[in-house]
Amino acid sequence: MQNSQTDNSPNARPRILLLGATGGTGRLIVGQAQERGYDVTVLVRSPEKAGDLQGAKLIVGDARDQEVLRQALKGRNAVISALGTPASPFREVTLLSSATRTLVNAMKAENVTRLVAITGLGAGDSAGHGGFLFDNLVFPLLLRKVYADKNRQEAIVRDSGLDWVLVRPSVLNDKPSRETIRALTDLSGFHGGTISRANVASFVLDQVHNDTWLHRSPLITW
Repeated sequence: MQNSQTDNSPNARPRILLLGATGGTGRLIVGQAQERGYDVTVLVRSPEKAGDLQGAKLIVGDARDQEVLRQALKGRNAVISALGTPASPFREVTLLSSATRTLVNAMKAENVTRLVAITGLGAGDSAGHGGFLFDNLVFPLLLRKVYADKNRQEAIVRDSGLDWVLVRPSVLNDKPSRETIRALTDLSGFHGGTISRANVASFVLDQVHNDTWLHRSPLITW
């Protein structure tokens, strides 16, 4: 049964479900969302890692479990996916695509339409724009299998029929945020860059209610 009680109107208070809340960027998304007055639910596998996420509603479960996701989506009007996975030089990676496929199905079942998903520099047509070291050493040796799954993840989002934005940060750092960042879809002449996790969190939260980048895949960088 669809969640007909969810208010998806443009002026509704954002009530977000966040996946990947215990990662470096995810924690900042939680904090900044609460500063903005958002109602935040987080889905985590390990409650021990989420003990410091004060003020967020905590749901424990696997992001690949549709019943858990449907429960977590009740009353939400947007989803942010900050799911990540460690570098995997040898083992195939499927977490991102399998969780995203399940999420899309759960969102449709619960009538939640807005999805903002973080992927990264190197996904899709941003491949080959990371700079010499990233493109020739880091990517092929450590991240090739991770990004193969990010590409599958992006394809699932694009084909979902949802109101989606794919956010591709350049190389992440933990420096303070800057007042302005660049959001690019034309990457000609762009080769490498960095951005703070704090800036990524802020940009991602803006996409919950802003249609500027709807159905697009901006690369964000300093």
